[in-house]
Amino acid sequence: MTDNVLNVVLGLVASAISAGLGWLAQALRRRRRVEQVREFFGLPAGGECLVVVPRSIGEGSDAGTVTRRDAYALMALAGLVESCGARAEIVAHDSANRGIGARTEFCIGGPVSNERTAAHLAWGLPGALVTSGADPGSNVIVVGDRDFTADQEQVHALLARIATPEGGRPVFLVAGQTGTANQAGVRYLVAHHRELARAHGRNGTFAVVLRVVKPKAYGPDLVEVAADVTAEAVLRPGARSGAA
Repeated sequence: MTDNVLNVVLGLVASAISAGLGWLAQALRRRRRVEQVREFFGLPAGGECLVVVPRSIGEGSDAGTVTRRDAYALMALAGLVESCGARAEIVAHDSANRGIGARTEFCIGGPVSNERTAAHLAWGLPGALVTSGADPGSNVIVVGDRDFTADQEQVHALLARIATPEGGRPVFLVAGQTGTANQAGVRYLVAHHRELARAHGRNGTFAVVLRVVKPKAYGPDLVEVAADVTAEAVLRPGARSGAA
């Protein structure tokens, strides 16, 4: 074998090794990212989660149906769960009479349309109050001394991750003031989970209020963080004044 041929062979071998190492490094990075997502959501490969859907609100609504916006939110969650290699069980809010921590839970809708949300708020985020009604100004999220009222220009969603005892699987809440707010909250969680994990950690409790801007014009697409209300949400009413 001449020197020229040997150099070509060595060059090809070096290129193959370099390409293989590059592919391996990318594969390891992808796997690490997936594992981080699984850790944040408590969704190991082959695991299961519970998705609790609200009842449809409105005159003539069937109690066994969900709104179109909530159906879109379910689709977004289904993609997330599948990407983690897990499986989801979808149940109605009044049929989810089971404990917490054994499986990750995604709970969609405010306490008026979802009894499970009401229970989670009372237990894990007692400082947060979510109300809704037909009268102007009745759709309000109140946390501490701040309130976020729905109007023609904006609606809100309380997005939260509640850590469960003894390192169990987390509970995720998306309590929107409308179906559009529910969809926006789920989409934000799916799209920005890495930012949320960096800001709040992968294992703790957090609560943020999202603002959906001009929902009649833009639907669930224009969303911003209105406030981080974690500190206020975990306090029981009266605890702040009592401590003072």
